[in-house]
Amino acid sequence: MEARMNTPAVTDSGLWIPDQENGTYINPIIYADYSDPDVIRVGEDFFMTASSFTHIPGLPILHSRDLVNWRIVNHALPRLELPGYDKVQHGKGVWAPSLRYHEGQFWIFYATPDEGIFMTKADDPFGAWEPPHLLKAAKGWIDPCPFWDEDGQAYLVHAYAHSRSGLKHILNLCRMSPDGTTLLDDGTIIVDGTVKHPTLEGPKMYKRNGYYYIFAPAGGVPTGWQAVFRSKSIYGPYEDKIVLQQGETPVNGPHQGGWVELASGESWFIHFQDKGAYGRITHLQPMEWREDWPVMGRLAPDREVGEPVELWKKPDAAAGDVCIPQTSDDFCGTALGLQWQWQANPAPGWHRLIPGGGLRLNAAPLPRDCRTLYDTPQLLMQKLAAPAFTATVKITPRFSSCGERAGLVVLGHRAFCIALSLDPAGDLWLARYESGTADDPGRKDLDIKISAIRIQTESLYLRASFEEANGCRFSFSPEGSDFTEFGSPFRLEEGQWVGAKVGLFALSLTPGEPQGYADFERYTIS
Repeated sequence: MEARMNTPAVTDSGLWIPDQENGTYINPIIYADYSDPDVIRVGEDFFMTASSFTHIPGLPILHSRDLVNWRIVNHALPRLELPGYDKVQHGKGVWAPSLRYHEGQFWIFYATPDEGIFMTKADDPFGAWEPPHLLKAAKGWIDPCPFWDEDGQAYLVHAYAHSRSGLKHILNLCRMSPDGTTLLDDGTIIVDGTVKHPTLEGPKMYKRNGYYYIFAPAGGVPTGWQAVFRSKSIYGPYEDKIVLQQGETPVNGPHQGGWVELASGESWFIHFQDKGAYGRITHLQPMEWREDWPVMGRLAPDREVGEPVELWKKPDAAAGDVCIPQTSDDFCGTALGLQWQWQANPAPGWHRLIPGGGLRLNAAPLPRDCRTLYDTPQLLMQKLAAPAFTATVKITPRFSSCGERAGLVVLGHRAFCIALSLDPAGDLWLARYESGTADDPGRKDLDIKISAIRIQTESLYLRASFEEANGCRFSFSPEGSDFTEFGSPFRLEEGQWVGAKVGLFALSLTPGEPQGYADFERYTIS
């Protein structure tokens, strides 16, 4: 594999476009937070899913024809029908799913760290997925991956969350019923990475040329590597090898992902990179097989371990349209765009789409014990889309009391927002608020008002501008052209296992049925 290294050439309207339209692509292939990706090929189509934690809908389904250009086409999990998920549960929810195609069906196995291992499947990935089925009630069993062997036997390999189970660094293999509904035993430890591969997790199992392979990241998310284990027996013993690491590249911790083989015979590996406030962004590495070991990325002459590539020839696959996962929204459809997620299970009265275009968010009251935006479930959010961009929306509030607010919010380790509200005299004000940090007991207090100005217009354009150095600033405009900066810039921080997000909200600080609302038009990422 000969490296092709150049300065990235194509970004359009501030968005990150990986397809260079000359037969090459740049990494990352998705500059957005798709943590723990897994990928499969079915015919000439590629499908990918990723961790969704407590963001709803969950288990995103992305589709591509060439592994470079991706669109969100579905979610496999409309709600998390588990106790407590009507409220925000930062860092919990869906962890590290595995996506497989077996016997004409699409399967996703995933874990929630406090409840257990679940499975859902579908005949059509673009349609409705079956309600999740609980295979194993267990605390701390995570990162499950199914495997169906050639002799008809089925297995499931998984890792452990030390915070729940007291175990870490090890992979466990269980026998599984071929229909994927039941684990038949408590499993056997097949890999112990304590010495050579600490923080071993995220296993993906494959079989090739008589070898069983487990691809698994180790060494920690920001600093680790991709390891591969192989054996002639599914129960081992397994040999191990590091096949991808940062090396001399700027791509830290390149690991946790999936291998896919093309109809042409090419192999490719999709993985994430921890990019701080931008989340775990998605990379694509070329891959070869040498002496029955995978070689990923670029292998420098004086090195034995592959390093991530920046610019490379596109996969030998069907031509796909140049695209990225959805961002901007004119709210003209019959349902919310697939890029939007709530912070918890949504209630029916939170929103509706306005005929002819527009989104109405009702000023629903905060749940009991919720006092800040950081813990507010009715935030309608999407992932950050590029190293630098702006998010702009037009808002027209129709409030019924001075306890109602609506606006634009940026959420990470803490919440920042620019919001409209009424004063007791009925005048409209624009204010900026900040919550405390996530690990600060002070965040249980009300959001802190930083600054406020009186607004003379009925509608207002709000904007959040994101900068490459993790900086962000708010601004506003009455007419949508000349924007006035509002308050000082602030620094983005990641959330609990996730990147920062940006989105919209309306809420009421007083109990009772929502009376007021805010209409949003033309949410634009540029």
